[in-house]
Parts: sequence; C-alpha cells; structure tokens
Amino acid sequence: MPAPYQLTAPAGTELTAAEAAALIARAAPAADFRGQRVILIIPDGTRTAPIGLMFRALHAQLAPVVKKFDVMIALGTHPAMSDEAINARVGITAAERASVYRGVEFINHEWDNPAALRDLGVIPAAEIHALSGGLFAMDVPVHVNRRLYEYDLVIICGPVFPHEVVGFSGGNKYLFPGVGGAEILNFFHWLGAVVTNPMIIGNKWTPVRRVVDRAGAMVAVPKLCFCPVVGDGGKFAGLFAGTPEEAWDSASELSKELHITYKDRPFHTVLSCAPPMYDELWVAGKCMYKLEPVVADGGELIIYAPHLHEISVTHGEHIRRIGYHCRDYFLKQWDKFKDEPWGTLAHSTHVHGIGTYDAATGIETPRVRVTLATGLTEAQCREINLGYRDWRTIRPEDFANREAEGVLLVPKAGERLYHLRHKPAWAGGA
Repeated sequence: MPAPYQLTAPAGTELTAAEAAALIARAAPAADFRGQRVILIIPDGTRTAPIGLMFRALHAQLAPVVKKFDVMIALGTHPAMSDEAINARVGITAAERASVYRGVEFINHEWDNPAALRDLGVIPAAEIHALSGGLFAMDVPVHVNRRLYEYDLVIICGPVFPHEVVGFSGGNKYLFPGVGGAEILNFFHWLGAVVTNPMIIGNKWTPVRRVVDRAGAMVAVPKLCFCPVVGDGGKFAGLFAGTPEEAWDSASELSKELHITYKDRPFHTVLSCAPPMYDELWVAGKCMYKLEPVVADGGELIIYAPHLHEISVTHGEHIRRIGYHCRDYFLKQWDKFKDEPWGTLAHSTHVHGIGTYDAATGIETPRVRVTLATGLTEAQCREINLGYRDWRTIRPEDFANREAEGVLLVPKAGERLYHLRHKPAWAGGA
C-alpha cells in the first residue's frame, strides 16, 4: 500500500524546502480545499522533524484559499506547550505569529479534560481479541479531541521512527495517543508492554499498530497524512503523503533503513545521552527503549542527562508510587496494580526492561541495570527503583571508541534503534 506521493533524498543529501513544497502542492492541491476548514496536527517538541518547514509550506499552500487553517499539538499525555515553545516548534517568531500567522489558532490537546473529547464508541471485545492476538478481550472506549469535528480536513504531519509501543511511530499514532482520550491510550500502551518492548520496537505490523489503525478509522473526518523521515544529522531524508495508513507504510520502510543500527555483540556498559528535548524521564526513557536490545545480560545502561530534573509533570505521582519494574512484577500482582493507569504501568516496564519476578519470594531480577546520571537526586532514583550515578563523575568522552571493550557511547539517544544482528532468546530470537 505505497503512498501515492513520495520523495526520497539521495544518500548523503536532504530534501529542500522547495522539493517539500512541490510534493505538498501535488498531495494537497489548493483548488481541492477552497473554502474548507483545515486543522494540522503536529507533534510537540519531543520529536525530531522539519515541522517548521512543513507548517510554513502547508500554510502557504492552503491558507490563501481555505476558510480556516489551525494547528493542534499532538501532546498525548505530555504537558501543554507554551506560546514560546509552539513558536519554536513551527519555526516562527512572535512577530510573525502576530502578523503572517495571526489567523492560525494553535491548540494544545487536552487528553484529561472530558469536555474536550468526543466519544466515538468502543472497539468491541471480540475485535480486541482478534487485534491483540488473543491477549485481551474487552470493550475499549475510544475518545478523540472533539475539535477535529469542527473541520472539513485533518492533516497529520509527524515523523516516523522506531517506537517502543507501536513498532514505528507515525500515521494514525498522531491521532491515538496524539489527540486521543485516556482509555484507548492506556489500553494499547499496556498491550505493547505485555508483548514487551523488544518484541514490538522496530516491527511494523504489531498488535498495537492494528489497534491504533482501527481507532483511526473511527475518526469520521477526511484525513491527509504527511510522514517526514529524518536521517543522520537531522537531514530531511524523505517525505511521504497519502492516507495515514499509506503514508506511514511507505515511510516506515525508509525508517527501517535509516534508523536501525545493528551490532555484532552486546555491551556490558552503555552510556545513553539524552538530548535537551527530553526534559523529563517520561520521554528520556526512550534512551533505554532504543538501546535495551544491545545491552548484555547483567550489563548497565546509564541515561546521562544533567539537564533532566523531573520524573514527569503529568505522571510523576503515579510513578513515585509504583516505581519502575518489569512486566511480570505487575502481571503477577495484578489485583494490586490493575487500577493504576495502564499507560503508566507500561512506561514503567519499558524503562525497567526485561526481567523476572518470583511471586513466592517477592524477588525481582532485572536483565540489565538502569542507572540515572541526571539532575534527579540519589534519593529520588532509589524511590523509583532505578540506579543512581552523579553525572558530574561522568565524562562522555571517556566512553568513546571502546566498543571492543564492551562499552558503547550513544551521544544522542532516543530515536535510533540499536539491535543485535542475531537476536538472543529473550528478544524473540532462536
């Protein structure tokens, strides 16, 4: 199901603004949308993508002819963005926002405000059983930001990367969880956690992707999707347009080529450096998700982020209560944890990684140790069941060029996936 409009930059180069604008003009001819109301859904600042370029090109293409051109931030459960942060995300100044873009309303999604959501019904238990491969059989309510129904066209624009919950991000994922409600979000995050991150990440047709696409089909507003793919050094490597399913399908193929690094052997020590866009552990956990597959049994993964001082603005209370644990810690004590937000349980297992839990002894054994070298105190790290190192005692350069010793340095972690060429048994290998 290839995207009808696609453009890939030759290796080592990147797409230009003019090339992107030309593809946008083909995929969204202005004449087709004259007089319509259009809303553009974009990610927040925790995703690397040429969102500013895309926003300006789409605005230039459609704003002169449409009745409305607005923007919604696909926050999922992330904190709302300030005006200054939104301006930076779309690449405009405050002066430009007050002049050139004064007609654009920028909307933060409100996942936890029932008044901001529209009930789309449920995905019935029998369907969930089929979509989840028999893991669950329950009705799953689906809610989406009600404001989407004020528009004639929803344009989704978000990048595609390997993703710990759904396999590859992009497409309908910017609807769910991007602008969706808590029930569907909590369900499919926990579904992904039960399957486990190593069995999900970097795989296209996962049970979670099937659920996300099923929920996306329930949004009865015409949709057009642009999936940019960003290569090394932030280069704009490809752009795919079509339905959310078509654009994502093609973009994820390029992502598989560009965003997965294969290693021949595991490493006993990994220094995973979080970029500034990960300003709380809720998102910096990606520095574990994307590297867990190459950490040796009994090894240590260090999330290095001196700038990080927050566990989670939104979910911190829940995380401090339950801590970080492996999947079976929760499953084998389900009566104790079943009423906690399932999305938070999922996040907990992803950051902790694969492990075992003996219900008879209460002993939990992680496969690898996760250590935080961040602005969080030792007491905060111990409280949430993670290791601690003082970031001041670490010099990243001391970890460089030591792969032969079993030490791996990743200077900008969180988006590129690392895999072993031959998967071990715990990751689904032979």
